[in-house]
Amino acid sequence: MANVVVVGSQWGDEGKGKIVDWLSNRADVVVRFQGGHNAGHTLVVDGETYKLSLLPSGIVRGGKLSVIGNGVVLDPWAFLAEMKRIKAQGVKISSTNLKIAENTALILPIHPELDGIRENRADGIKIGTTKRGIGPAYEDKVARRAIRVCDLEDPDHLMERIKNLLHHHNALRKGLGHDAYDAEDMHAKLMEIAPDILPFMAPVWQILDDANRAEKRILFEGAQGTMLDIDHGTYPFVTSSNTIAGQAAAGSGMGPGSLNYVLGITKAYTTRVGEGPFPTELTDDIGQRLGERGHEFGTVTGRQRRCGWFDAVMVRQAIVTGGITGIALTKLDVLDGLPEIKICTGYKLDGKIIKRLPAGSLNQAKVEPIYESMPGWTGSTRGARSWADLPAEAVKYVRHVEELIGCPVSMVSTSPEREDVILMRDPFKA
Repeated sequence: MANVVVVGSQWGDEGKGKIVDWLSNRADVVVRFQGGHNAGHTLVVDGETYKLSLLPSGIVRGGKLSVIGNGVVLDPWAFLAEMKRIKAQGVKISSTNLKIAENTALILPIHPELDGIRENRADGIKIGTTKRGIGPAYEDKVARRAIRVCDLEDPDHLMERIKNLLHHHNALRKGLGHDAYDAEDMHAKLMEIAPDILPFMAPVWQILDDANRAEKRILFEGAQGTMLDIDHGTYPFVTSSNTIAGQAAAGSGMGPGSLNYVLGITKAYTTRVGEGPFPTELTDDIGQRLGERGHEFGTVTGRQRRCGWFDAVMVRQAIVTGGITGIALTKLDVLDGLPEIKICTGYKLDGKIIKRLPAGSLNQAKVEPIYESMPGWTGSTRGARSWADLPAEAVKYVRHVEELIGCPVSMVSTSPEREDVILMRDPFKA
C-alpha cells in the first residue's frame, strides 16, 4: 500500500476537500503539513456538510488518526473554535484521534493585527492575504523567534520567548505608528488556553514513523495550490509556505522516501481568489457562468473567485515542480452545456511563444494565452461514475487534457458528492 500526498495544481480551491475525504475513508492516518486556517476544505458526508480549516479531513471519519504537522502554523483560538463547532456536528475529537506536532509554530493575536496593518497600506499595495496572520507567523518561525506548542509547557520559559518575540514586533509596531503589545497580556492569554492545547501535543515524526513501519496507509493533505507556493508560485501573490508535495516530508517529519504517490487535484477550468496575475481569466458572461455553476466562493473568506479557461501550461509546470504522479480532475460537470471550450496551450510574451509561466511578476502579468478550441457537450456529466456515463465530447476533453499536461488522469469528480467519482487508478494501490 502506498502513502499518498494530495496537493493542488492550480491556485487552490480545486476541490481537494472532496477528494481528500474520498481518500481518507481508505487511509489510516491523515496529515496536514502546511498552511494555517487561511485554507478551507468543504466535505459533504451523508448529506452533512463539514467546513474545515485546521482539522485534517480524516477527523470526520471514525477510526482514523488525524495529525497536524510541524509545517502548519496554528492559531490555537481558531483551532479550539473549529473543534467546538465540528464536535457540535457529532464528530468525536480527543487526544486519541488527533495529534499536534510539538514543534508547531503558533499564530498569536499580534500576527493578524500585523497582517491587517500591511494590507491596509496608504499606498494601496496589497498581496491579497486573508488577514489571519499566516504570513507574519511564518516570518517569526524562520527568524527563530516563534512561540511553539512545546513552549506552552513552562510558564517562565514562555515569558522569555514572548519577550524575545516582542523585542522585534514592538519596534516594528512603533515604526508603523501602533502601540506596543504587552508581554504580560500575551502570556496570560497563552497560559489560559495551554491546558486545552497541550493534551494534543505529540512527537508527530515518531508517530508517523511507527505508522509507516506498521504499513499503515498515510494520507498527506495539502492546502492551497502549487501556484501559491512561496518559491514556485506567482510571487509575490502567493501564500507563505511551500505548497508542493516536497513539503509533505519537511512539514511532517517523514522522509521523502515515504511519499509514494502524489495526486494533483486539478479543476476542469481555472479559478483564482485575491490579487495576482491570471492569464486565462474571463471577465465576460462565460466567466460569470463558470462562477455561478461552480459556486466559486471561498470556504474561509467567502470571497468570489475569478474564473477562466483551463491552463495546461500552468498545470504542466505544477506537475513537474510538484512531482505529481496523477491528477484528479474535478468539477467537470460545471462545463456541461457550453457550446465551445477553450484550453490554454501556450503563452505569447513580447511577440514570442513560450511554454512556461515566467518567474517574474511583470512578465506573468504580460503573458497572453494561446487557445485551442474544442466542441462542448450538451449532455450531463453530473453524478457520472463510469466513462460510459460521459458524453463522448467530455471523454475527448479529459483525454486531451492528459496529453497536454503530460500526466494521467487517475480520477474524475463529477459532483460534490463523495461517491460521484470515475476511478481509473487507486492512489493507495499505485
